[in-house]
Amino acid sequence: MGGRRFDRKFGAELVRGLPQGPGVYLFRAPDGAPLYVGKAVNLRRRLARYRNPGRRLVYRKQRLLVREASSLEIRTCASEAEALLLENELIRALRPRYNVEGAFHFLYPAIGTGHGGDRMLLCLTTRIEAYQPLGLRWHGVFRPRHRAREAFEALVLLLSRIGHPEPRSRLPRAPRLRGSRLVALRRTPPELLGPLRDFLDGRSDALLGALFAALLERSAARRDAAAVQAALDTLADFFARDAVRLRRARERAGFPDPFVPQARRDALFLAALERA
Repeated sequence: MGGRRFDRKFGAELVRGLPQGPGVYLFRAPDGAPLYVGKAVNLRRRLARYRNPGRRLVYRKQRLLVREASSLEIRTCASEAEALLLENELIRALRPRYNVEGAFHFLYPAIGTGHGGDRMLLCLTTRIEAYQPLGLRWHGVFRPRHRAREAFEALVLLLSRIGHPEPRSRLPRAPRLRGSRLVALRRTPPELLGPLRDFLDGRSDALLGALFAALLERSAARRDAAAVQAALDTLADFFARDAVRLRRARERAGFPDPFVPQARRDALFLAALERA
């Protein structure tokens, strides 16, 4: 049924005639409104999945788009990096319904750090403007989203074993946004803030040694050694694959600021690739 509907709407020969290279595709509703923008390394293979989606829940969006869309636009690109940049630009310009709904998953999260009084503040969000009154310093933005969140949760886990997490009722006044998290930790050594910022900016992983040394003095951390080691491993992986990679891209592209806004990140990586 899915294949017949796809062929009837977009043409029986569409998939067969697509190149096996990178590009971007855009589904539109009958009134022309954009429904979804996607990127593909191989356009023919990706659109073939829309033509014959499986019945499992993971394919639900593909079935839904074929059912609701009335037209499909294809734009080929010279490289995967160019396709990534175009996808990002189209999403921001058109704000298609199924890209925007559900936690703004196409946006890249930043991690904010700060220290006030005896509290360290950590924030993960894609909406940094909502947290500007807190005076945080921002790091990132990071992609993919899931690795940034895993690194953030690992930081919170380790720092919670060194300091004392504040209950939600005692957090600084800030909006509660879907997909964002704000954490405050009392009695966290303020000398950890510098290494933390260097770590998130991809300059140094000395934070890992500092955390390990501090955790050795905590009996609760020693009892939970497996979780502590897993969190340290998560942070080491994030530093090598994300923080350092972003720093190197900034340096290659000649971008002086350690924080890269969402709207600049893909263009920066494209410029870095061209200069590599």
